[in-house]
Amino acid sequence: MKCETTNTVLTFVLGMLAVAGVILVLRTVMQTRELQRSTPQATAENSYLAQAQMLVGDVTAYNQKKPSPELTKLLQSLQPKAAPAK
Repeated sequence: MKCETTNTVLTFVLGMLAVAGVILVLRTVMQTRELQRSTPQATAENSYLAQAQMLVGDVTAYNQKKPSPELTKLLQSLQPKAAPAK
């Protein structure tokens, strides 16, 4: 007393879920590899950014002790721009 239609539909759904599972696993593996490749690069860029920020801080401190119009103009150009109000 099997219902062939129900069996066919459930087999099809199972097959689709299996294919979806394989696709999701492959995407996860690819994204993990990409993250592992980009992590050292991000670390190096963060280090460079920290050094640049420390240099700007040192130049700002020096400019406060011995003001220079050229340094003041340069430091003002490095200040982050405020986001426009909506």
